[in-house]
Amino acid sequence: MELLTKKIINDPRSVVDETLEGFLAAHGEHYEKLPDVRGICMKQKKDKTALVIGGGSGHEPMFAFFVGDGLADAAACGNIFASPDPNTILRTAQAVDQGKGVLFVYGNYAGDNLNFDMAAELLESFGVQSKTVRVMDDVASAPKGRITDRRGIAGDFYVIKIAGAATAAGLSLEEAYRVTAKARDNVFSIGIALSGCTLPGEENPIFTLPEDEIEFGMGVHGEPGIKREKLQTADSIVSQLVEKILDESGIQDGDTVCTLVNGLGATSLSELYIINRKLKELLKATGISVYEMEVGSYITSQEMAGASITLFKLDQELKAYYDAPCRCPSYRKEEKK
Repeated sequence: MELLTKKIINDPRSVVDETLEGFLAAHGEHYEKLPDVRGICMKQKKDKTALVIGGGSGHEPMFAFFVGDGLADAAACGNIFASPDPNTILRTAQAVDQGKGVLFVYGNYAGDNLNFDMAAELLESFGVQSKTVRVMDDVASAPKGRITDRRGIAGDFYVIKIAGAATAAGLSLEEAYRVTAKARDNVFSIGIALSGCTLPGEENPIFTLPEDEIEFGMGVHGEPGIKREKLQTADSIVSQLVEKILDESGIQDGDTVCTLVNGLGATSLSELYIINRKLKELLKATGISVYEMEVGSYITSQEMAGASITLFKLDQELKAYYDAPCRCPSYRKEEKK
C-alpha cells in the first residue's frame, strides 16, 4: 500500500501492535503482553498495591514503556492518541491485582476518564478496590478556577514516578492514593510547538503553523494553545513559559523543585539543553532551589516539533519518594548513596 506520510511503518492500523511486539522482542525477559488486549505488564508480580497507567499510544515512551521496578506494574494502551477501551483497562488491572487494590494514574482527557471509570466500576463488581489520580498539569488549558479541566501532559512523568515509589514501598491503596494525589497537585507544565504532528497513514498534520510562527500552550494531541507569536530566541520563549508556570503555580522564592524539559518528538537534545540552561538561570534568579533537572523526550507526540517545561514542587515526603530507585527501559533512577 502507498503511505501518505514518510514513516517507517507497515499498515497504519498495525502500528500499536507492532510497536508492542518490537518492545517485547527487546525486553521480553521482564515484560509480557496480555492475551487479546493491548496491555503490557511485568512478568514478576509483586505483593503490593498495583499501579496501572495508560492512555493513547503515540506518546512513547509514555505510557507502555514506563512499566518497571519502582514504576507502574502495567499499562493499558489505546490506539494512536485514543484512550484504551474499558475491557483492555479491566484485563490489564486484573493481571496485576494482588488483592490489595489498584491505583490508576493517567492524563485528564474525556475519553480516558470515561473508559477508566467504567473499568473501575467493573473491577468493583469483581470485588477489587481501586482509586484514580488524573494528571492535570497543563496550566495553559484552563484557568486556576477550573483546575480539574486541565489536561495532563509531561507532568505524568513525575506523578507516575511518585506513584510507583509509593506502591513499591508497600503503602495501602488509600495511602498510595494520598501521596500520588499530593504529587499531582504540585506538578505544573506548559509547552510550545513549532510544527504539528501527523497520525500514521494520514496525509495532513493535525495542525499546521506558518514557518515563522510558534504556538504556546498546545496539547500533546494537537489541541489549540493560548497564543501564536513569531519565532523568537530560546531565552525569550523559556522566559515566557516560566513566567506562566510561576504565576499559575504559586511556586516562589524558597521553594524546591524538580524540573523536566521534555521534547515532543522532533526536537533535538541540543535544543532541550539550551532550554534547560535558561530554565536554571531563571529559577536561580527567582530564589527557587533546583533539586534535580531531567532533560529528554519522555512524553512525545509523534513528530511534533516543540518542548514543554514542568516544575514539580517538593516537600520532604515527596522528595523521599522521588529519590526511591526505579528502572524501566526508558528511565532509571539509582538508589541514593
